[in-house]
Formats: sequence, C-alpha cells, structure tokens
Amino acid sequence: MNSHTIKVLLIDDHELVRSGIEHLLSSDLDIDVVAVGSSGEDAIRLTEKLNPDVILMDLNMPGIGGTEAIKRILRKNPKAKIIALSVYDDGPIPHQAINFGAKGYINKGCPVDEMIKAVTTVFKGGNYLSSDVATNLVFSAQDVEQNTFSLLSDRELQIVTKIVDGHKISDIADEPSISPKTVNTHRYRAHEKLGIASDIELVRLALDQGLLGN
Repeated sequence: MNSHTIKVLLIDDHELVRSGIEHLLSSDLDIDVVAVGSSGEDAIRLTEKLNPDVILMDLNMPGIGGTEAIKRILRKNPKAKIIALSVYDDGPIPHQAINFGAKGYINKGCPVDEMIKAVTTVFKGGNYLSSDVATNLVFSAQDVEQNTFSLLSDRELQIVTKIVDGHKISDIADEPSISPKTVNTHRYRAHEKLGIASDIELVRLALDQGLLGN
C-alpha cells in the first residue's frame, strides 16, 4: 500500500453487490476498501472508528437508510466525503442526496472505471455525478418542486421508497427506533400528501415520476 492510497468505506445491504464492488475497487492499486457494512448505522459507526477518505454508500437500506446516515455523518464531520450509490438516475432521490451533502452520486450500473473515477475525484476535493444523473438534475432543476414526492418529509420519502421497492412493513421497521405502527403512520401521511389511497397507486405514481428504479 502506498502513502497515497485512498481509504474507502463501502456500505451496501446486498452482500453480492457489496462483494462485487469491493472486488472491482480493489483492482485499483490506489484504492483500499478498509471496511464494509450493510446499514446506515454501520456507516456511522465505521466512519467514526476508521475515518475513511471516501464513503461509498447505498441509499436504500434497512434501518435509518443511506440519506439519514449522510445527514448524521456530516453533522459530526462536515468534511466527510460521501458518494451516494443508487439505482435511481432521476426523481427526488438524487436531489435529496446532493442536498444533504453527498459529494458524488453514481448509479449502481455504472462501469467500474466510472466508479473509480468518482472515488478519485471526490477524494481530491471535487464532486462527481454519473452522466445520466447530471443530465437529469440539470433538465429537472426547474421542475423539482413540481415532483409530487418533493411534498414528503425525509422519513416519509425513505419509507415510501422502500415500499415501492417491495419491502414489507415489518422489514422497514427493522430498527430499534421505529415500530410497524410508526411506519404505517408515515405511510398514511405520505398517501394523504400524494393524494392516493393505496400502495398500488403509490407504485403507479412512482413509475410516472421516476421514483421507481429500473
């Protein structure tokens, strides 16, 4: 390991994805994946313990999730360099991650060269967005407030995203600080704000407005 090796903390709740990304990043001699985790809570704990140069983190995970983890990490360490990793190229998710302070945002389907470039760019103090994400952000900037999902709170958006992705209420509530009852409360509030009456309508709306990943 040379003195300029970039220490990366990798957080993703899918073991296969996590292992694949770790292997791909480790193929670059300038990058060292110092630890991996599977939740927002892991991200916070390992960041405090290891002080990585770059945090590469999935957004849609059990527990507090990636977006909340970004907020908490940056609250304690404003200089932390975080790259959001997601299946979403557009909709409110990229906007939320960038607004919360992520220095980069890349799609899980991006080539390994792009992922390495993102890590290197953010490590050097720059910002990095996948080309599709950047394009969508530019062209949708004037329409952000028109996206119905922008009406939701951070917690409501997190829960709605998980419901759209097929997570059960019991899975979403897999966290000490939130109960199934609380999840349902946020869910019903989201339904009211979005003007819908069921999760089926929620999925249709998510498809229409780009919340549902490919």
